[in-house]
Amino acid sequence: MDLLLQSARIADDAPLVDIGVDDGLIVEISDRASPRAATTIDCAGRVVIPGLIEAHLHLDKALLDKEQPNRDGTLAGAIEVTGALKRQFTAESVRQRARQVIEQSIINGTTLIRAHPDVDPIVGLLGVDVLVDLREEYRGQVDLQIVAFPQEGILKAPGTQELLAEALRRGADVIGGCTYNEANLADCHRHVDVVFGLAEEFGVPIDMHADFADDASDPRFALAEQIAEVTVRRGMSGRVTLGHMTSLAGRDADDRKSALADLAAAGVAVVPLPATDMHLGGRDDTHNVRRGVVPVADMWAAGVRCAYSSNNIRNAFTPYGNADMLDVGLLLAQVSHVSGAPGLARVLDMATYSAAAVVGVDDRYGLAPGCRADLVVLSTDCVADVLLDRPDRCFVIKGGRVVAHTTRTSQLTEVIHA
Repeated sequence: MDLLLQSARIADDAPLVDIGVDDGLIVEISDRASPRAATTIDCAGRVVIPGLIEAHLHLDKALLDKEQPNRDGTLAGAIEVTGALKRQFTAESVRQRARQVIEQSIINGTTLIRAHPDVDPIVGLLGVDVLVDLREEYRGQVDLQIVAFPQEGILKAPGTQELLAEALRRGADVIGGCTYNEANLADCHRHVDVVFGLAEEFGVPIDMHADFADDASDPRFALAEQIAEVTVRRGMSGRVTLGHMTSLAGRDADDRKSALADLAAAGVAVVPLPATDMHLGGRDDTHNVRRGVVPVADMWAAGVRCAYSSNNIRNAFTPYGNADMLDVGLLLAQVSHVSGAPGLARVLDMATYSAAAVVGVDDRYGLAPGCRADLVVLSTDCVADVLLDRPDRCFVIKGGRVVAHTTRTSQLTEVIHA
């Protein structure tokens, strides 16, 4: 056996277990596994979870806020600022910033990142090419899925469709979309058709940005039902993901329930991005400022598969973040009125098991014999408190190998009892 995790907590209502790992896979979970292992880690009752999954992250645009912030704080302002900065991108500048975020993600327990590099006439395939290289550089430390993402639109930016096809030929794993960044509703529909056509041509899943607005009064931001219909018609159920979807929060309850039912029936997943959605949303509200995050409880009730993610790290879209999925999960719980052990467990599931299903790796993911040994040992002894405790990632294990560890000592220097 290559690795043994002793006395691990994987459930609050069950005894501690030992987790045996061999050849990158979990081979045994029992109350007393074989002690013969090349490496042994005494978890001492600490919680072990499967590796965290960033289902939606823009590595190519990370850490740009110091170069030029988004002064008006709007989505349009973020696109404009980033478009100007992209003209100055070099392979080395993108690589250096992406590396910082990838390494911070690993330290924070992330074992898979789905990254969305821009593909457009401004930056060409620079981001895709850099991330293809980084995918190999960090292989064995983190898995990197690459989404060819048309931030500037497709019809609105001639030449983008050809660039997207070339990105898929060069190694992108997923075809992206940005439906709302077109001039009119007809072009939004054509945008969706182009994306689905590329998905069929190259045999890849779809991950689109959609319905990113405060409400659905502009029909370009009310495409949930249309995308669900196209998904069913073109046989893509279970292979389509939509990011943001904030306009769902602005619909009345019955309308939202109907849209979510369509998404659930079509097998379309939704990924809220609370740090970005909260920051950019509600900018024109003078009172009762909207939260602008798709209601998580409503998605659960409708049976929509969902994850959450950081989206951006310290740039014009999101001037915050440390690539820490547990921090983002706590934020999502707070803004979504989720509390209590069952609710917090479902939020954590959105960064683990549900996220694995969203990005298509659930067949080999989890805490069971035969699953890949992508694991995180946390500095808490209660599974229900994982989000609340904001624990250290004591050990991050990828494919059965420790790829990061954190050691912290905190104590009072003097205890005074009254």
